[in-house]
Amino acid sequence: MEAVLTRPRIRPWQAVTVPLVAALQRQRGQLLHFVPVCMAVGIGVFFALPTEPGFWVLSGATLGGLILIVFAVLARHGWGPVWGALACVALGFVLAGARAHWVATPVLEYRYYGSVEGRVVGIDRSSSDKVRLTLDRVRLERMIPARTPDRVRVTLHGQDEIPLPIPGATVVMAAHIGPAPGPAEPGGFEFARHIWFKNIGAVGYTRTPALVFAAPEPGIGVVVFRLRMAISQRLQAAMPGDTGAVAAAIVVGDRSAMRLDVVEALRQSNLAHLLAISGLHMGLLTGFVFGAVRSGLALIPFLALRMSSKKLAAGAALGAGAVYLALSGGSVATERAFVMVAVALGAVLFDRRALTLRAVAVAAIIVLALQPEALMSPGFQMSFAATTALVVAFRRLAGRARIGPTWTRPAVSVFLSSLIAGCATAPLAAAHFNIVSHFGLIANLVTVPLMGALIMPAAVVAALLWPLGLSWVPFLVMDKGLAWIIAVAQTVSDWPGAVGRVQAPPPEVLPILAMGAVFVVIWQGRERWLGAVLCLIAGVLWVNHERPPLLIASSGGLAGMLTDSGRVLNTARGDGFAARVWLENDGDASVQEEAARHGGQAFEIGDTRFIVVRGVAARDVTCGKDDVLVTNIALDHWPGCPLWDPEHLRQTGAIAVQERAGALHITTARSHTGRRIWNDPQARKEKAAQAARLWALIAGSN
Repeated sequence: MEAVLTRPRIRPWQAVTVPLVAALQRQRGQLLHFVPVCMAVGIGVFFALPTEPGFWVLSGATLGGLILIVFAVLARHGWGPVWGALACVALGFVLAGARAHWVATPVLEYRYYGSVEGRVVGIDRSSSDKVRLTLDRVRLERMIPARTPDRVRVTLHGQDEIPLPIPGATVVMAAHIGPAPGPAEPGGFEFARHIWFKNIGAVGYTRTPALVFAAPEPGIGVVVFRLRMAISQRLQAAMPGDTGAVAAAIVVGDRSAMRLDVVEALRQSNLAHLLAISGLHMGLLTGFVFGAVRSGLALIPFLALRMSSKKLAAGAALGAGAVYLALSGGSVATERAFVMVAVALGAVLFDRRALTLRAVAVAAIIVLALQPEALMSPGFQMSFAATTALVVAFRRLAGRARIGPTWTRPAVSVFLSSLIAGCATAPLAAAHFNIVSHFGLIANLVTVPLMGALIMPAAVVAALLWPLGLSWVPFLVMDKGLAWIIAVAQTVSDWPGAVGRVQAPPPEVLPILAMGAVFVVIWQGRERWLGAVLCLIAGVLWVNHERPPLLIASSGGLAGMLTDSGRVLNTARGDGFAARVWLENDGDASVQEEAARHGGQAFEIGDTRFIVVRGVAARDVTCGKDDVLVTNIALDHWPGCPLWDPEHLRQTGAIAVQERAGALHITTARSHTGRRIWNDPQARKEKAAQAARLWALIAGSN
């Protein structure tokens, strides 16, 4: 009797799951690459929530993550990676929530004018080109310590000729400070969240000198800060002018002496990354130390034959990187760069390949675990985009035919590195800064090699010769090299058409673009090109995005209507920061004075007229039932049209108005930021009450 062969019956759900499991199997050996991506998804979800998640939500996410880990370990039929990915998403969510509450400090909830006393722990420069002090150990007049911010940031106005206070000294001044302002427009940059993670509870300004109240106290932090500023002053004394200011920025992270026009020239020529102590500087420094130590050991046969010169050089380079991290101020970008360099040098110490996607993934995991908020910063996004693109590109080029003769290969490598990194970071730079440097590749080609071959080695040699009093020799070399970089930046930025302006994308564009690019890079299999589809979708959304026709600042004193010739503002002065942000996000190179030349007090959207009046003149305005009066002063007993005064705008924040399907559509900044612990006093009070109940419950159970 013959056997009858029958095809196994395929159930409908298996038609989907079987190919999915097969695709997951192809990712074996690459799963580590997905860990930081999934963590980033969880972190992004946390920051996108409109309300602050409570204790039980975070506890549930923690418990759910642990259960998912068990599922991932015990999973059969290839579903382990799915449960592991979901566990990493939960981990990212919990880490972001824990970090947000861990850094919680008191926030000033009202405008304060009076005596401000504190210790100087930071000196930098604001966007208005004024020196800015960060103070800790703050004391405010008639305010109890429990409600006093741990740190405040005060901008010094009208004090350009007054010497800066001694780093670490306790100073006192009369200052205007208050809570962080909201976004300049709905969906804009949330400054309150930014300074929340820096433990800064109030920001403001002073027009009076900062008087030294007490000398610096001993302590590691103060000593390092004073050493940084001492090195900065030594560099500026050895290299007067702009070169010394740039040298201080790239060596110790002190930008307080940099002129705004130099910073703008570097930004427009795509050379601003040379100022940020990030992967480039850390890589050049540790690379030079690694090469110098290894070459020096090779000259000593006794050591070269008995020790691993490569590992000794890696250890020395790691130590140099740690010192550089401390002297640079330990910013987020520098910490991120040090982590990446430490991973690469650690791979050398343990006989592993240093530059792989696995090393990049490990560095990203460490950074996101320690500082989940870094995901939202342009520095994190651009740094890892450039690094990932360079690793992938040079891995693909490895083993291919060499381009050109041997003597041209360094130049070709620099060209390819600048081109690849520039292409990887260009969309992010355009989204965050609204500019595209058309000649940035040329500027980088003629400056980056100089930074690596001349300036950073000279800085290391200067540090070694400093005790001998011979540091002036490498300082002279640095001065010439930095003068060349500044000259290139100013020349390139002055070329016709050097800078292109682009409008800001909608909030969903960058996440879609990032997920698409990551999918193309790390997914194994033909499905990776689905990531290109996501990138295309992000591009279409960006191009077709329409800017709000009417924007109103949270102060009530500034409004701007978008016209065919650009945005028209109602005033040439006041609310300068909001005006600049609006114009930049429109992709407009105009300044506030130019945008206000053809402005007025009335702006019409559909059948509604918005009348924007500054000062007491608002009391004499006559308006109809279809009008809205916007003013920057409080009006009591207003009998006329709807009123948007400071009290109303304090609840809504900046407002965007547009017409959709014949109806007026109003979007507020508050609707985008939500009510979170960093921007809403009520949310902070609720979290404090929850913590108190939790501690009471724990104490009662004991």
